[in-house]
Amino acid sequence: MIRTLLCIIACALPVASFAEAPKVSNGMVVDDDGMTLYAFDKDTVPGKSTCVDACTALWPAAIADSYDKASGDWGLIAAGDDKHQWTYKGRPLYRFAKDKQPGQMNGDGFKGMWHTVKP
Repeated sequence: MIRTLLCIIACALPVASFAEAPKVSNGMVVDDDGMTLYAFDKDTVPGKSTCVDACTALWPAAIADSYDKASGDWGLIAAGDDKHQWTYKGRPLYRFAKDKQPGQMNGDGFKGMWHTVKP
């Protein structure tokens, strides 16, 4: 009887669905959907993004959810509008707008300044 009651209570509690921090998969850093993340060579000051204005249309920031927390090599920097951008070892992370499926790396080497992030 007690076991049944505990099961009913546990099943009734809401379960939060949280996105994951970026992670390493197949030798590269990807977001929680498996999309490749990139670093920009012009980001030379740790924790500061230089991809602004028109750049962000092709290279949107890897935005963290409001409840995400920095941990270990994964950090967060201000990205405007009360949002935060993921960083890896201090380097801001970006997605490439032309990557349409997980695992694609179409932005690697773009203009010699964009590179997949590898651990």
